[in-house]
Amino acid sequence: MSNLVQIAYLISSILFILGIKFLGKTKDARKGNVLSAVGMLLAIVATLVNLNLATFPEMLACVLLGGVIGLYYARKVEMTKIPEMVALFNGFGGLASFAVALSDFFLKSQLIEGLDTVNLISIILSILIGGVTFTGSMVAFLKLDGKVSGQPITFKGQHLINLMLLIVFVVAAVLVFLNPGNPLFIAVLVVIALVLGILTVIPIGGADMPVVISLLNSYSGMAACATGFILNNNVLIVAGSLVGASGIILTQIMCKAMNRSLVNVLLGGFGQTVSGPAADGPQIVIKEVGVEEAAMLFDSASSVIVVPGYGMAVAQAQHVIRELMEQCEKRNIDFRFAIHPVAGRMPGHMNVLLAEANISYDKLIEMEAINDDFSNTDLVFVVGANDVVNPAARTNPASPIFGMPILNADKARTVIVSKRSMGKGYAGIENELFGYPNCLMLFGDAKQTITKVVGEMKEMS
Repeated sequence: MSNLVQIAYLISSILFILGIKFLGKTKDARKGNVLSAVGMLLAIVATLVNLNLATFPEMLACVLLGGVIGLYYARKVEMTKIPEMVALFNGFGGLASFAVALSDFFLKSQLIEGLDTVNLISIILSILIGGVTFTGSMVAFLKLDGKVSGQPITFKGQHLINLMLLIVFVVAAVLVFLNPGNPLFIAVLVVIALVLGILTVIPIGGADMPVVISLLNSYSGMAACATGFILNNNVLIVAGSLVGASGIILTQIMCKAMNRSLVNVLLGGFGQTVSGPAADGPQIVIKEVGVEEAAMLFDSASSVIVVPGYGMAVAQAQHVIRELMEQCEKRNIDFRFAIHPVAGRMPGHMNVLLAEANISYDKLIEMEAINDDFSNTDLVFVVGANDVVNPAARTNPASPIFGMPILNADKARTVIVSKRSMGKGYAGIENELFGYPNCLMLFGDAKQTITKVVGEMKEMS
């Protein structure tokens, strides 16, 4: 039976690897999700089969309860709330590893054979990474959900306090090795890990949440990997390693897309804004466009690129944008979407929302592949995006986003920006694009205004 379980774990690991491979391409992402889910189901079944029959009913009850809760929230949560849900999933993954480490410590410390070196190292790592992941993810969730300010929360000596806590953690970890039967030192590790998670995430601004979510996802994977060593479970080690490695790779991609370094993320104080004339740039004069004029511009264009942002998610305008696309394609207008890596609140946020509206995957073009096309485009329609199209990233060395790769929307012949108001983006600075001579502002709720534009275009046809 043990050999069959290990074979099942091997097959599960292969399915996980194939699942991640398919997730690398948007059109194959659903298939990747299915393969990964099947792999996890196989791993769970193999684990349950290998358990003592006396504990099987309790384990089965937990699996069913968790499945029902997961299914309920999967159906209930709106697509705009997916970033918050991802933060919660990361947090609960860390909490699970954290709980397993504590239970394993208290169980084995009471046994005659006690804890060996590998067990202790794995337990300490699970407590640290799992605790930081749990409380850090909860803070990220509260920031994304608006229950805590999305602005960076900093105080004097913050980094020094983090360093001192880490040193105390290492000292307490050494004391655990010297006296593994004393629960006091484990309690110290627990408290420090939970506090470090909070202190690590609170200085990070809302604009940098895509990076934070990627990093916390990596942490949850590393915590799971450490838990695999505690439980001597090979599939958990493999799955945790895959999540940890892919999360770090995605974090580096996000950092590159925001012109940040991974060290900035790890140290915190990330995403703080600069105020003042130098950072804000020159005063801008805007030109407003009405619904009828916007419809005429769409009708006369030969090529259109839409730049979606979080404002599109808030307005839930993705479905009416699909209607706009259909009207343009009836007129043989080339219609595409430019996706910035950090648009929205999490990696791939815009892709998920647009796919939900049944917009073909081949219409969603990544920044590197589409940036050179803006200069040959008749009309760019910016919906709820801000910092990712701000030319200050190229022109203003004093700007907090200077050097950040942006979409070259300003180089199109005409730009229409759909916004509720002249409110600033997460970086807290004016968008120079709004004052450009080729830029027109379409004010109002995106869903309502685009619906009116579509209505005008229907009347023209």
